[in-house]
Amino acid sequence: MKTRQTSFVVAILSVVATAVKITDIQGVAFQSPFAGEWVHNVTGVVTAKDRYGFWVEGEPLEDTRVSNGLKVYSATLGRHVQTGDLVSLSGRVAEYRQAARPNDLYLTELELPSNLEVLSEGNTVIPLVLSKTGDRIPPATLLSAHDVGPDGWLSVPNNVTLLERANATLRPDRYGLDFWESLEGRLVTIPTPTAANFPDMFGSVWVYGDWDIPGKNERGGLTITPVDKMPDSHPGTVLIGRPLDGTRLPKSVVGMKLSDITGVVTYQFGYYYILPLTAPTVLHTPVQAPLPASITSTDHPCEIIIGDYNVENMSPRSNHIPFIADHIANYLHSPDIMFLQEIQDDSGSRDNGVTSANQTLTVLVKTIAQAQAGEDNEVIAPYSYSFVDIDPEDNMDGGKAGGNIRVAYLWRPEKVSLLPGVRGTATQATEVVEDANGQLTLSLNPGRIDPTSDAWEETRKPLAAAWQTTNGDRFFTVNVHLSSKRFSSSQHGDARPPVNGRAVQRTHQVKVTATFVDSILAKDSSASIILAGDMNDFVQTRTVFHPLHSLLHDINDVADIDPAERYTYVYEQHAQEIDHIFVSDAVAKRGAEVEHVHVNTWALSASARASDHDPTGAKIWVCKRLEDVAGRRLVIQADI
Repeated sequence: MKTRQTSFVVAILSVVATAVKITDIQGVAFQSPFAGEWVHNVTGVVTAKDRYGFWVEGEPLEDTRVSNGLKVYSATLGRHVQTGDLVSLSGRVAEYRQAARPNDLYLTELELPSNLEVLSEGNTVIPLVLSKTGDRIPPATLLSAHDVGPDGWLSVPNNVTLLERANATLRPDRYGLDFWESLEGRLVTIPTPTAANFPDMFGSVWVYGDWDIPGKNERGGLTITPVDKMPDSHPGTVLIGRPLDGTRLPKSVVGMKLSDITGVVTYQFGYYYILPLTAPTVLHTPVQAPLPASITSTDHPCEIIIGDYNVENMSPRSNHIPFIADHIANYLHSPDIMFLQEIQDDSGSRDNGVTSANQTLTVLVKTIAQAQAGEDNEVIAPYSYSFVDIDPEDNMDGGKAGGNIRVAYLWRPEKVSLLPGVRGTATQATEVVEDANGQLTLSLNPGRIDPTSDAWEETRKPLAAAWQTTNGDRFFTVNVHLSSKRFSSSQHGDARPPVNGRAVQRTHQVKVTATFVDSILAKDSSASIILAGDMNDFVQTRTVFHPLHSLLHDINDVADIDPAERYTYVYEQHAQEIDHIFVSDAVAKRGAEVEHVHVNTWALSASARASDHDPTGAKIWVCKRLEDVAGRRLVIQADI
């Protein structure tokens, strides 16, 4: 049953005897000027119905801030009207949102309707066309005037302003939430929209029309990119909900083209939606398969290939191990070092006190070797991986209870090796020290970074390691998996800027990690350092990553990757990069290559993905000698 909460308490009901237009009810702001009042002789044509009532549309105004559509909440009266009926009725204006969803925006409705009269039948309402050649298009980059701060809608602190309380006059030409609010209750058409993601858990699909949207990548997804130094929020996207005639939406993929969608604009479950009159059909599905990385390992000791991959809750019995192994072997070409996240313990999600992941990593390494050999095992695997991790304390590192996820490394022993040392424990902190020869190493190798800091409460601890190449050059790595964005609020919600869940904790984690990196650079400013992993935030959230800004470089910038192609994940309307690789100044000055391999974001169904993250491969030079691999010349790097 639909429980209701309204934004007003009425002691004495105000009765408006004269006719009130729908445009009067909607007004020019988020809240109706008639909220809580009884209105009479409201007329409009029925445009759509659902089991909770129906929508009516009255005469429009030239003022684009004002909607002429309205939801009538009454399952009973809804059975007595048909699409195309011109009706007159009375009722109470309500601003509604579910009591259990206090961050939702309010939906203007007419509730407790009465005095329904069908004035005529068979009327036609022409939908408003949302396209470059139609009636209106959404604004390009901004969601709300209240998303203020250095990072726009990603600014910290969050939840500074409540949109409904501010109730500002709408500016649909500039702000996305204002645009969709100005269409609330209206019948609209989006010609041949493009899907921006897989369906959500309810089957709803994010789409956009033919208008210009920043960050459009080659697949047809929408990558978070900077626009005038601010992160684009893609306000021109909207969710397509369950069709009103009971048909089913197609199972979308990123970049899928759909037939025209006609439906009513509403707000539900924290987002603006279009509820289509009927389901669209698929016009085109991208069929280009993801290509393997062009980056491959070489024999040169200084040229190191690294891979980074969140393998999504991998245990020894995970069905997706063969697919992950195939991606590592045949799409990343078995990098010299793999940074892995979400390695579960040997019992998986069973909460039985087991913390070791030796079986998990052994199964993965063996399966990678099989993938290297090929399906017929006609080729002997050229090499096998070694692995290392540190067992966490039971149920102290977040993730699924009993799973004890952690970060881990795989590496090719013939290409690199860990510097001699003692592996740390769950609670021991590693530090940068000098060995007997005066060279930098780690007190525990590998070891965790300040694991008892409150920054890591219920979160995976970073794993630092000191390595050497076959010619003796040393470099350092840090493998991280920061706190998730759990407890974030809807981008279409009341809190502005939207709540970025655990952003404060991630900022603390980045600061602790940056302090460790700085401790290396303080002893050797030309040290080669690679920081990589699932960081659960966007580089455009500059407040979170600020502690690293003066220490490390985003490898995408070093390799000059198109900003629209920097993504490893799709969530809601965005293609986004939450898996990052940062390198020290010395590495950046030598240059780098990087490729995000879209084996999962380009899948032809959500269920076909091996992980919800894409892997990334990169080629870097870790030696202080700068030697051209093509044999042109040798440069000695004394100090950079």
